[in-house]
Amino acid sequence: MLMLSGRVVRKSDVLSDIKEPRLYSLSTNPYLPLPLRGKKAFLARDSSSVPTGFGHYFVLPTASSEGFPPDKTTGLGLEFDYFGDGDVVSLLPDGRIRSLFRANSNHNSILLTEQCNHYCLMCSQPPKRVDDSWLLTEAFEAIKMMPRETKEIGFTGGEPTIYGDDFIKLLHHTKSWLPQTSLHVLSNGRAFADEAFSKAYAQVEHPDLMVGIPIYSADASVHDYVVQSKGAFDETVRGVLNLKRYGQRVEIRVVIHKQTCEGLSELANFISRNLLFVDQVALMGLEHIGFARANIDSLWVDPIEYKDQLSEAVKILTSYGVRTAVYNHPLCLVNSDVLPVYVKSISDWKNEFAKECAPCVRKSECGGFFSSGIRNGYSQSITPFL
Repeated sequence: MLMLSGRVVRKSDVLSDIKEPRLYSLSTNPYLPLPLRGKKAFLARDSSSVPTGFGHYFVLPTASSEGFPPDKTTGLGLEFDYFGDGDVVSLLPDGRIRSLFRANSNHNSILLTEQCNHYCLMCSQPPKRVDDSWLLTEAFEAIKMMPRETKEIGFTGGEPTIYGDDFIKLLHHTKSWLPQTSLHVLSNGRAFADEAFSKAYAQVEHPDLMVGIPIYSADASVHDYVVQSKGAFDETVRGVLNLKRYGQRVEIRVVIHKQTCEGLSELANFISRNLLFVDQVALMGLEHIGFARANIDSLWVDPIEYKDQLSEAVKILTSYGVRTAVYNHPLCLVNSDVLPVYVKSISDWKNEFAKECAPCVRKSECGGFFSSGIRNGYSQSITPFL
């Protein structure tokens, strides 16, 4: 598991002068043309000569800090050894550092807010009632620093659409700076029940944009219970209908746990009969983090216990021609008929394997576990392929 945030081991003098987070695009190239160095931060891995002219310097423990200007040199711990060329990081006044973008990863998501109008039982990013609009400002700046060849980024929360018009502006901004980059937005979908907002979203005319929206049950009361918000189901479905009315790509996301697993077949039928036009349905395993840990007794069910319901849901959806994907499940806990739609989906920075997986010959095909699942308990039915 990679640490995406932490504290620096040695602060630069610049931290005493800044009041807001400062973003840096990293370079490991000491021969970068001089006119380009001022907008970059040099990442030092060894004790070679100090290149001049960079806007800031980050020094790993494998390099000596001798010769680097103290007023703009920050020392990092070994936990950030994964930083690389083209990465974007945020340095905060209190000495914290956050990885915002990793150039060598296909799992880059930008947190836009921790505010949300849902209170989901298994939320991995529990909502906070705070003004964190600085995250949106940071996102605008980070987009400008990302390599133009970036394949995909995600926008997540909280609920990104709470920014309203400013969220739409971010989509326009991203399209302008990264016109070839695929975008994936995670939203509860309720804002799109407002037809004017859906229209504004569609008018961005992004060539590769999808929004992932959760629907947890065909029973409105069950969905509303899971998200802890009365009336959420109706608004979410209206949001999906509005988005498809304007020709937008929509993914339905279903997190499977004790409250949702028994209704999987009914939900698959509901989607197939009423939302057949969605672009994908993702059936996802539970992440043991955030509210899921607090509510684990109400949520945890061993995936081996619902593997037949999962197979049935996949069979129903695919028989109707709905593109289907199974995410976040170890390979040995699903039936073989699920394999055609099985996806290794867990982000690389939080993906691990259990000790029982050591002798398995199919680890390269397997999605493994969330790191939080390894720490907080996982299926006792793990059976390595030998």
